[in-house]
Amino acid sequence: MRRVLAVLATAVAAVGLASPPADALENGLARTPPMGWNTWNTFECNINETLVKQTTDLMVSSGMRDRGYTYVNLDDCWMTRSRDSAGNLAADSAKFPSGLKALGDYIHARGMKFGIYESAGTETCQHYPGSLGHEQADANLFASWGVDYLKYDNCGSPAGENQQGYIRRYSAMRDALKATGRPIAYSICEWGNFSPSTWAPDVGNLWRTTGDITNNWGSIDSIYHQNVGLAAAAKPGAWNDPDMLEVGDGMDFQEDRAHFTLWAAMAAPLIAGADLRSASVATFSTYLNGDVIAVDQDPLGKQATRISSSGGLDVLAKPLQNGDVAVVLFNENSTTKTVSTTAAAAGLPAAPSYRLTNLWSKELTTSTGTISAAVPSHSTVIYRVKANSSGTSVGTAHPIQGASSSRCIDVNGGSATPGTKVDIWDCDGGGNQAWTFTSAGELRSGGLCLDAGGGTSAAGTKLVTWTCHGGANQKFQLAADGSITQAGLCIDVTGGDKPAGNVNGVQLELWNCNDDANQNWQLR
Repeated sequence: MRRVLAVLATAVAAVGLASPPADALENGLARTPPMGWNTWNTFECNINETLVKQTTDLMVSSGMRDRGYTYVNLDDCWMTRSRDSAGNLAADSAKFPSGLKALGDYIHARGMKFGIYESAGTETCQHYPGSLGHEQADANLFASWGVDYLKYDNCGSPAGENQQGYIRRYSAMRDALKATGRPIAYSICEWGNFSPSTWAPDVGNLWRTTGDITNNWGSIDSIYHQNVGLAAAAKPGAWNDPDMLEVGDGMDFQEDRAHFTLWAAMAAPLIAGADLRSASVATFSTYLNGDVIAVDQDPLGKQATRISSSGGLDVLAKPLQNGDVAVVLFNENSTTKTVSTTAAAAGLPAAPSYRLTNLWSKELTTSTGTISAAVPSHSTVIYRVKANSSGTSVGTAHPIQGASSSRCIDVNGGSATPGTKVDIWDCDGGGNQAWTFTSAGELRSGGLCLDAGGGTSAAGTKLVTWTCHGGANQKFQLAADGSITQAGLCIDVTGGDKPAGNVNGVQLELWNCNDDANQNWQLR
């Protein structure tokens, strides 16, 4: 929310600040960072029962629920402008005609969890009733509705309040939630005003470390810088929260991927904020990457630390429970840059070899210690690094799946005839979708090579299969950013920057590299 702190009369403030902080939070919840969806980023106050039900159903059908996105969270504006005659909060019946208990039941019936919003002051940020002075009554009401998650904002708060005042107000709701007997994850949203990482682990399961996020790169980068240095505070059950995800809400493909990667490395809650009902295939390819999600959800509960930073090139390292380390190479600059580190700098033990798994392209490589990649503008490359291990994707057959279509690179019709067009098609595991990168730099399928038709490499050249001959127009490389390149050009789904270009049978071509989703690939 675009927040303005409301001024509160001294007499009212005194009511909410009377009791001292209670004991530390130990509710057994959020042992890994919460994942789900929230209404605010896209819809603000334009929310209703139909929207929430449609999104809940989509989270199930798209596979998001099964990837861990279990919370469906209402933000501000769900209630009426005043409390009812009994002094209770009341849902807006025009927006939620079935009531919030019924909505919670709908969400629970689909294996999901129900989240709600309130504020720790006299009013919410959109001037609905706040919970200051009503903590236990409101907590009891939420529990009766089956609420599983409370986002607790900071509007309507006392003027001139100090850190202890914040702690008292937020502790009052913590204790009220505990008294209900219902497990309710507790999200503190005081915007990082009073260094919540120094006190909020004893009060909530997660705490906002910054002001509100917006759907532009400047916001993402600024929030990253505010949150990245707070790793010491994160642990199972207690997480730094750099705000919700803007993936699929207007930034470009590489920026979305970088945003998601950085949040996962920082063990941040992964709460989607886009309208998932209209999200693209590329957006879902980001949200559903199980390997990157596993970094965020790693049970060791460590937030990545920044191990180097120079000239807009950052390296993050996150230790994982099984001894691996997730290493993020981050380029904040406006052009592609090479970002490098070493296994030793990332905290890995000395070893003769290290296996690097690229968590977006799925390529395997082996290193003696160097970890390096050319990283596009406003983007990241993330590796899962294992000591005393090796492995390479070269010489192994894989389907190759496109981010813009979720379809696989395919020899049309399964033909073994040289000159057959190479297109995208629904992934089916067939031999005509099995491709092998060779040590000679070829990309082979069924004894033929992927070939830039006509023997030249030029933008617009269509791709076909051809008898392998070792020529330059048959040399391809899978880059760390997920592009497949030849002579400085990228394999491109023709017209794949639009949905109509991502249907079965669209031929592949070489095109100027642009970092878009229709030039992004992963090994399956």
